[in-house]
Amino acid sequence: MRIAQLANFVGPISGGLKRAVDKIGRGYVAAGHERMLIIPGPSDSVTKTDAGTVVTIASPALTTGYRMVLNTGKVKDILDRFEPTTVEVSDKWTMSVAGQWAKKNTVGSILISHERLDDKATMFLELEVESAVHQLNNRLAKLYDRVVVTTRYSAGEWINTRANLVVQPLGVDLEEFTPAVRVRDDSPSLKLVLSGRLSREKTPHLAVATAVELDRRGVDIQLHVYGTGPHVEELRTLAGGAPVFFHGYLDARTSLSEAYRAADIAMSVCPVETFGLSVLEALACGTPVVTADRGGARELVDASCAEWASPDPVFLADAVLRMADRITEDQDKLHANARARAEKYPWDATITRMLALHEELANRN
Repeated sequence: MRIAQLANFVGPISGGLKRAVDKIGRGYVAAGHERMLIIPGPSDSVTKTDAGTVVTIASPALTTGYRMVLNTGKVKDILDRFEPTTVEVSDKWTMSVAGQWAKKNTVGSILISHERLDDKATMFLELEVESAVHQLNNRLAKLYDRVVVTTRYSAGEWINTRANLVVQPLGVDLEEFTPAVRVRDDSPSLKLVLSGRLSREKTPHLAVATAVELDRRGVDIQLHVYGTGPHVEELRTLAGGAPVFFHGYLDARTSLSEAYRAADIAMSVCPVETFGLSVLEALACGTPVVTADRGGARELVDASCAEWASPDPVFLADAVLRMADRITEDQDKLHANARARAEKYPWDATITRMLALHEELANRN
């Protein structure tokens, strides 16, 4: 097969979306298929890699580290030349032109829905956009043969649309993220870790506010934050004098694995996260998790390896303390439970299912 993957908002310091697209695409190539990735960039370029051909289209920067393709005509031209048997789009915006192209050329098409627009808009913009999102999703459902969502929570946005939905979780690299040797310093502090993009839609403010609440209660904690984004200074101000440490973006995946292993608890508390790769990465390292009691991340954990609470700093602080008590009781069991939970989400399972969808659609035409 000749598979074209397309995505906006993929850049040098991107997080989960970039990792998912890359991991799935590499799986296609390893299975013997031809893969082209089309993404925005600072300039036009074509690069041959061991994971297929990467085509960047010169696109404006919207926020720090993120770009969006505006020249949709160029997207169509690239697809005309590549002649894919199927297209896979990880974007609901300008890259949806690929869905139009596929329908016109009777080529199979898949949309992977990576965000839940209705809940994000309601939470962060305080706007009621359910009707507008429903109209957008209905339009997208007409364009694509399949809509892949990663959790039941993510699927909720597509209720009462014409989408042919497939629920397929993403995976975690179980060799890159491992329990290995847990590295600890001599500090008695309860160590929390937060990894991800530091922008409001990811709610890092909630994790920092939880650390502030714990510090206010006199709990000896440290919150180590890994990532960058437009709201770093807001988060520093919010942290005030609490023991919150900002380490910036970690490029090396091994370094992130070490950061998870050095922590007692990983924080992933965004209530509108549709999946949560950072949750699985922490669990794969044997680190238990505290999540919000709603959203996609909550679906990835169970009581054996996690605590959860309403997305409020007071209740999340309570959840952290519950987990701290469990660590004191039987830390080794928690580490083993966390790893066992992560092992339920191997990338091989995701890639196999996605390839089956592509083969189904390619053979249909």
